[in-house]
Amino acid sequence: MNGRPKTDAQDDELIRATLGGGEEAFRELVERYKSRAFGVVVGIVGNREDALDVVQESFIKAYYNLKEFRFGSNFYTWFYRLLVNQAIDRWRKLSRSGEIPLDENWLSEEVMPPDSAAHPATPEEILLNRELGEDLHRAVAALPEHHRAVILLREVEGMAYNDIAKALGCSAGTVMSRLHYAREKLKDALGRHRKG
Repeated sequence: MNGRPKTDAQDDELIRATLGGGEEAFRELVERYKSRAFGVVVGIVGNREDALDVVQESFIKAYYNLKEFRFGSNFYTWFYRLLVNQAIDRWRKLSRSGEIPLDENWLSEEVMPPDSAAHPATPEEILLNRELGEDLHRAVAALPEHHRAVILLREVEGMAYNDIAKALGCSAGTVMSRLHYAREKLKDALGRHRKG
């Protein structure tokens, strides 16, 4: 359990209002989830422009498919399944075309808010942290899309294994297996930053 409620009464209320014709209610749902959605998608597709397109397309798709939402389930999980599938489809399309533009600035304040306690004190630490961030970005981008989605949903979003499984349409065992693989690949890729 990750501490999040199984259902969110406020989300349910907004969904009911949207289904009743209240566009403003859907705008509020978008506001609640757009930053988190962008953070997940940019990690999968690797660049801001495509991520923004995917997030917008996903919310449009969610709007038109909202009648399929089952009350009593979690909107977050329902939406993120749709979102991640859209992101993976976009990434596949980009990889087939040979055009995967990686934006080195995707780990911006917009995606990951700064933690004042984590700011380095010396120029050497600043450089080391920047290099680590770039290496991490490259390592995540090099993961196969399903492994990338699992690591982002777990490590960035903090989703529980069962929620990730529902979002990706696979078993919790598959999630754990993919997560293990992804973590091992990231450890190997970032080995030079380990001390000792």
